[in-house]
Amino acid sequence: MGFHEEGFGETAAQNREAKECRVREGRAHAALVFDGETCVGWCQFGPTDELPRIKHRRAYEDGLEALPDWRITCFFVDRAYRRKGVSSIALGGALEEIGRGGGGSVESYPEDTDGRRVSGSFLHNGTLAMFESHGFERTRRIGKHRWVVARVVRPARG
Repeated sequence: MGFHEEGFGETAAQNREAKECRVREGRAHAALVFDGETCVGWCQFGPTDELPRIKHRRAYEDGLEALPDWRITCFFVDRAYRRKGVSSIALGGALEEIGRGGGGSVESYPEDTDGRRVSGSFLHNGTLAMFESHGFERTRRIGKHRWVVARVVRPARG
């Protein structure tokens, strides 16, 4: 089928097939945000081995001391719901689910939008300010406007 070592394909169709397989096998994680019966946004998260691909890999690996237990890698918000806090709600839900999953070190790779306007359709990794409002701290820069942020999530109690 031509899948690369990380479980993703050479084409968009192969990538979709690999992702669907993970969902059906229960190896995919997302916090969904609903408005009534309609899903208006989500945040993808998972263990590092489930989400091995990140942008700026070379810069990321240069400063790497240890892999995190969890990664938060992607957000989606319906166009009609952008700039209404949906990503922040999804991030909060992801952190709760990580706590239910045993907690641990969590890392993400948001964009610093301070002082510049960026289209919401390009903020797949969320904003630095949003992550900082959820207790994340900058650990190092990996791109012109991209940071590695990290925090620890405690395991949820029964």
